[in-house]
Amino acid sequence: MNKAEQFIQNRLKQRADKGILRSLSSLSSTEFPSDFSSNDYLGFARSAELKTLTTNILNGLPDYKNGATGSRLLSGNHIFTEQTEQAIATFHQAEAGLIFNSGYDANIGLISSLAQRGDTIIADELIHASLIDGGRLSHANRYTFRHNDLNDLEAKLKAAKGNIYVLTESVYSMDGDIAPLVEINKLCIQYQAELIVDEAHALGVFGDHGAGMVQMLGLEKEVFARIVTFGKALGCHGAIVLGSKNLRTYLINFARSFVFTTAAPVHSIATVNAAYQMLARADYSVKISSKINFYLNLIKYQSIETIQSTSTIQTVLFNNSIAAKAAAQKLQNKGLDVRAILSPTVAEGRERLRICLHLFNSEYEIEILVNELKTLKHE
Repeated sequence: MNKAEQFIQNRLKQRADKGILRSLSSLSSTEFPSDFSSNDYLGFARSAELKTLTTNILNGLPDYKNGATGSRLLSGNHIFTEQTEQAIATFHQAEAGLIFNSGYDANIGLISSLAQRGDTIIADELIHASLIDGGRLSHANRYTFRHNDLNDLEAKLKAAKGNIYVLTESVYSMDGDIAPLVEINKLCIQYQAELIVDEAHALGVFGDHGAGMVQMLGLEKEVFARIVTFGKALGCHGAIVLGSKNLRTYLINFARSFVFTTAAPVHSIATVNAAYQMLARADYSVKISSKINFYLNLIKYQSIETIQSTSTIQTVLFNNSIAAKAAAQKLQNKGLDVRAILSPTVAEGRERLRICLHLFNSEYEIEILVNELKTLKHE
């Protein structure tokens, strides 16, 4: 066995010994009567209305190809994509937007191209891996502050140099808790830092017509950039960076994950366009909040360790991977699709069940889930 294969084998064995070796699961939410694991918060991924709207859009674009055929700087651009970008920017009360092929591409492209040598990136310690990797690809000085800790953030801001970028999520993907964006924004203004907010798990859930946490708090004119992804509540794929027209032009020129990749095909953009039409027509955020409140009212009477959250993402904490995996398996055996989140995705000793609530979850299903959770924690 050569050295590279030996290295691979050793790393895999280390994870297997800890019980945290990842593998692809053949299980899908369609195999369970009750989906409590997917990010399809509004049910758009399974929406017949979304399919119909998408088909109608495509029927009006008879010249579209199956694939984009190249990057958007070469043969892969389409006027419909640019129209969709502007429509999304208008929905979010932003000056402009640029679509990327995924949330990961958007985050690494934005952060790695923006922060330069001598600049400073200050990130919440629990931000998404794509934001972390974007910082790693830059030549900027990088610091983290304790999760949602304003005092620690201010201490880092006082020591920062160059252009300063503060990175946060509005709703955190693993804990489901919410960043104190108003207070963070005040600190950014005080220390002349630029605030960048990942709205992946806020879209469709918070704000008027699900426009997100930034708009709900009236910060859309103050936040430097927002990343809005389409693969959660919209049930589609891709992401958009929202900001100024200058930022859009800058990313077209300098964001490597945009410049050096084949563009998303028009039929993918049509699905996103249709999903935004559905958001504009109905305020799904009001509907989903009732599901969240129903769950919270049930769970608060149980002696279950959770992380406080008013989002669609709820947690039940365990102190090791084995217990979390066993709990998930028991729930799946009951027809409840709940997945365990293990280290290193979350901190060791903070393994958990990550429960996602959806519009299509009935109150009866939620009651069954809470009853089963109560049974698990008291076994």
